[in-house]
Amino acid sequence: MSTPSTLVDDDPLARERSHLAHSRSALRAMREDVESLDISDVAANWVNAQILERQIGERIKALADLSHTPLFFGRLDYLHAPSADQAEGAEGERFYIGRRHVHDHDGDPMVIDWRAPVSQPFYRASKKDPLDIGLRRRFGYTGGDLTAYEDEHLSDPGEAAATSKLLQQEIERPRVGPMRDIVATIQPEQDEIVRSGLGGTVCVQGGPGTGKTAVGLHRVAYLLYAHRERLARTGTLVIGPNKSFLHYIEQVLPALGELAVKQATVDDLVTGTVEVRGADDAPAAIIKGDARMAEVLKKAVYSHVTMPTEPIMVVRGSRRWRVPAYELEDLVRELLDRGIRYGAARDALPQRIAHAVLVQMERSGEAPDDRVQDAVARNAAVKAAVKQVWPPVDPAKLVLRLLTDADFLAVHADGVLDEDEQKTILWAKAVRSVKSAKWSAADAVLIDEATDIVERTHSLGHVVLDEAQDLSPMQYRAVGRRCTTGSATVLGDLAQGTTPWATRSWDEALAHLGKSDGVIEELTAGFRVPTDVITYASRLLPHIAPGLTPVASVRENPGFFDLREIAGAAEVVAACEELLRNEGSTGLIAADARVPVLAEALAAAGIGYLAPGEETTVETRLTLVPASLAKGLEYDYVVLDEPQAVVDGEPDERTGLRRLYVALTRAVSGLIVTHVAPLPSQL
Repeated sequence: MSTPSTLVDDDPLARERSHLAHSRSALRAMREDVESLDISDVAANWVNAQILERQIGERIKALADLSHTPLFFGRLDYLHAPSADQAEGAEGERFYIGRRHVHDHDGDPMVIDWRAPVSQPFYRASKKDPLDIGLRRRFGYTGGDLTAYEDEHLSDPGEAAATSKLLQQEIERPRVGPMRDIVATIQPEQDEIVRSGLGGTVCVQGGPGTGKTAVGLHRVAYLLYAHRERLARTGTLVIGPNKSFLHYIEQVLPALGELAVKQATVDDLVTGTVEVRGADDAPAAIIKGDARMAEVLKKAVYSHVTMPTEPIMVVRGSRRWRVPAYELEDLVRELLDRGIRYGAARDALPQRIAHAVLVQMERSGEAPDDRVQDAVARNAAVKAAVKQVWPPVDPAKLVLRLLTDADFLAVHADGVLDEDEQKTILWAKAVRSVKSAKWSAADAVLIDEATDIVERTHSLGHVVLDEAQDLSPMQYRAVGRRCTTGSATVLGDLAQGTTPWATRSWDEALAHLGKSDGVIEELTAGFRVPTDVITYASRLLPHIAPGLTPVASVRENPGFFDLREIAGAAEVVAACEELLRNEGSTGLIAADARVPVLAEALAAAGIGYLAPGEETTVETRLTLVPASLAKGLEYDYVVLDEPQAVVDGEPDERTGLRRLYVALTRAVSGLIVTHVAPLPSQL
């Protein structure tokens, strides 16, 4: 492999710059073509016009040429020309690999989408298995300008394999602003996950900095490319732990040209019916999050069904048709045995009764049709009987009764929850109505479960669930019913579980998700956290997740790491000022209880700071981060204040050590740990 070049025979860098300029012109022409479309010629009515106008707007956004984002980052020279269907219609043996497809005015591709089959060797080819690639070329950029390139002659036995300097530079580039895509640096083991099929669920266990979040987002982008029509119908969703995290990752998919993927937290999914205004203590939250609650809810819902004791008399004209109680009971039991949802069975019962009446009509010589059956199903006597036997159930009212009526809970939790567990989740005070109740996040999940028992939840084509290790079994079920007919990408790290109900194993999590056949993959190569930092943080692994493989940093730069025993907050501020002299972002992470003290110290020193999720600016590059919100975020440099206070801020030591592990692993280039109190013994 050559070193980055700026000039060789016949100036190849100039040729590559020329191709970049022509590609940008072609992209601009593609955008102008879309902008010039006249929808009045094709839209039949105002509804179609609005839909088409929105689609055109999205297409224009997708074709934006971002000045500081390279249009292509690599080139492949094949030994033999691939088929045109592999290469988006391109012919020949040379292909430029980029974030999106770009073609000239004749329709000939100038840049190939990284997701196309012909692009795959850019990530997978090696000296051992060149995949018919003669040359792999990587490009280096400064801003939006192409300034360097590197060649790898994969089919040349005389050239030794070497580490790509440009790849290493891209991996170690400072993190400023929101999360970036990793499309230029995807590694073979990551690419395997990214390109796995739509039909299967994949669970990715990955330590800090292994790129699991990026892999999950790129998998969505790949699936949208490979199965666009299907996913356009069924939909996709990215689920994150909190709004700050979603704000941090929200630019990754648009940078890849994908604008239609929705993002939400689990709380967003389940709080449509009620407003969350309360909070549970840990013991109550653990029980409410236990999968056994699904059984309690199901028993409570179906307890409303009562067996008929009276016949139904249907009057039509001068005739009366009698359906005896024993026949009605058979119909009810048949619906119960089928196991269909409560609401669907309730809707089916009038038709079943009407069919029984039609059978009697036919026996008497009449020839009723479907209209007669529908009329009988709407008969007042039938409707009254259905209401008595199979009454409607309001999920929120049902959950409210379970949480406030000890006798009702005892009946339906019998054999499922013991008496102490029942007492733990019962509310101390009576509540007048659903609206006045102070629902907790766990209560909203229970209502969502009850709603699904009554009426099927709409399923999406694919769901990405990030930071999954912090979900309760009932939250997994809530996510799982959003992809019952689709697939999922589950991302997380068991060592970073910081809730009292944190996931113990991925097999267990997949079972609660309804995806027991999901494949579990583990990423252990660290691309974000410097060697010295991850080595220090890994001292905690034997105490928080003894079965996990420690992350091995692949970064050449060992990073900056310093432990400092200090006298007070002024020295924490000084450490921040020191790190702010470097390029990039700085995060000050502290136990939640310490944040007001540090905020006051920063203000006294005249240092501005941001809240988690806010974008850094030229003037303000410091973010003050409560330890409880640090998960999933990253900064070029981090000051970690008082590790023992982070541990003490959690209900138990193990959870506290996991929170500390998260906080220690947010740095990309350097970490300073400051402490007045002694460090935790595990460090």
